[in-house]
Amino acid sequence: MKKLIVILMALITYSTQALADKVSFTASAPDVVVVGDQFRLSYTVTTQKVKDFQAPSIKGFDVLMGPSRSQQSSTQIMNGNVTSTSSITFTYILMANTAGEYTIPGASIVADGNQMVSNSVKVKVLPQDQASNGGQSDGSSSARSSSSGTSVSNQDLFITATASKTNVYEQEAFVLTYKIYTREHDLQLNNAKLPDFKGFHSQEIEMTTNARWTQEHYKGRNYNTTIYRQFVLFPQQSGKLFIEPAQFQMTVGKAIQSDDPFDAFFNGGSNVVRVQKSIVTPKIAINVNPLPAGKPASFSGGVGEFNISSSINSKELKTNDAITIKLVISGTGNLKLISNPEIKFPDDFEVYDPKVDNQVRLTQEGLTGNKVIEYLAIPRHAGNYKIPGVSFSYFDIRSKSYKTLKTEDYVINVEKGAGNADQVIANFTNKEDLKVLGEDIRYIKQNEVTLQPKGSFFYGSVTYWLFYIIPALAFIIFFIVYRKQAAANANVAKMKTKKANKVATKRMKLAGKLLSENKKDAFYDEVLKALWGYISDKLSIPVSRLSKDNIEEKLRNHGVSEELIKEFLNALNDCEFARFAPGDENQAMDKVYSSSIEVISRMENSIKH
Repeated sequence: MKKLIVILMALITYSTQALADKVSFTASAPDVVVVGDQFRLSYTVTTQKVKDFQAPSIKGFDVLMGPSRSQQSSTQIMNGNVTSTSSITFTYILMANTAGEYTIPGASIVADGNQMVSNSVKVKVLPQDQASNGGQSDGSSSARSSSSGTSVSNQDLFITATASKTNVYEQEAFVLTYKIYTREHDLQLNNAKLPDFKGFHSQEIEMTTNARWTQEHYKGRNYNTTIYRQFVLFPQQSGKLFIEPAQFQMTVGKAIQSDDPFDAFFNGGSNVVRVQKSIVTPKIAINVNPLPAGKPASFSGGVGEFNISSSINSKELKTNDAITIKLVISGTGNLKLISNPEIKFPDDFEVYDPKVDNQVRLTQEGLTGNKVIEYLAIPRHAGNYKIPGVSFSYFDIRSKSYKTLKTEDYVINVEKGAGNADQVIANFTNKEDLKVLGEDIRYIKQNEVTLQPKGSFFYGSVTYWLFYIIPALAFIIFFIVYRKQAAANANVAKMKTKKANKVATKRMKLAGKLLSENKKDAFYDEVLKALWGYISDKLSIPVSRLSKDNIEEKLRNHGVSEELIKEFLNALNDCEFARFAPGDENQAMDKVYSSSIEVISRMENSIKH
């Protein structure tokens, strides 16, 4: 027994010593607070061998308490592996005094004999909410009225649509942002109808993280906010263009006081009612200026900031060898919408259509990256040739003027190759696979020549009749195959209907895997694909033509009950917008997963064919 205790203590000591090499010293505080709020500022070091803690200079806040010191340590033995952790935390209680953005510098400490400095923290202090300020009785009264009634005011919940620029040039990128502002906690977005952005080329910015709620002071009040969706728009014409209003349907859970004694006992005297709220964003006017006159001849539609470079695979080659010139247009702007510059190859070069590779990513300034264009040409005759450089002009947003860039000229030496012109050339883009050149003079054949007696004719011969019989047989075979193919295509909708449940089940299995891995965005996307794909296959309607309105009508025509139709639409709504609702994410994902499986199962048994 004593030996076991000694071994255990040795393991713990070794583990603690191993972890001592990974000591960290970090500071933490809330990102956003309101004037008058009290909050914690903590400094944590992952060892208990510390001394000489030196607090930073804290400006802009009142220090109500601290530093208080607390220690934490734990040891775990799992499968024979011993892990030990220990830490000391120094905590301050601060109170915010004045609105603004503040940086609290790092503290210093000696840990395990080493001098360490923690990270600094940034705290944004918002002004007090005017509606909750006791000095403004009218605002306070209206706030209490809106929070306790059965309606939601436009000051407690709204969505903004803002453009980063409202005065732009043609093809100049700007960002359109839809942002939710709310003072409610139980919030659900049921439906959203966004405009079609007529007159603009649009690309949506992918949200790299889950919907994150933050506090923001807006027009005298403090709100919980999150970005719903963002788009980068490129105007395609000049003049005054409009971004039409977006429409949102939302549900808010509001607590109302109840006189029922059971509610008073179980629910604290309150009930929750679901309040429907319709929100329409204002129309946005965008003034689009035409590009200035005097466009250079080499202007290819580029608007932004760009550079261009070129390279050639070889300057020494032989006839019928391929030469490749690569142009790289890099920068930020409407990269995908730029026309390909023209390279003037010598006249006797065989020139193929260019190959384009867009290596771009979407940012708030537009498309950033490279547009790589490869030009392939084949010289047919020997000699020295000059390939002039490419002139590339674009409209520069910063200087509001046209700029012209030019690549270098190339001088190439083409020697006569060993082959002849009658050779096969690999297909580069869309030209014919085979190319036979120089057929004006053929070599005289030396094999035996077959002579026909005078008076023999092609008409009436076997070959003559075969010219009629073979096309007739080919037509009959083609007709039979075509009819079979048409019959098979006619059954595609029926086959999709039969396999709808299998496809949905497969997608829900993948969604279950994503649920266990806690991949929120991918999980909701897969469940939506399962629901929309199932109803599309079951009703034989393309997904692009489906909407929640016509789903309801089509399901009624198939004999589905009103209750089940409502459950299916609720499953779609819950899945589409659960990611934006504050609360327990795991619980919301479990609920969406179980309700989607159940409604698909019930729908499979209900739809009549």
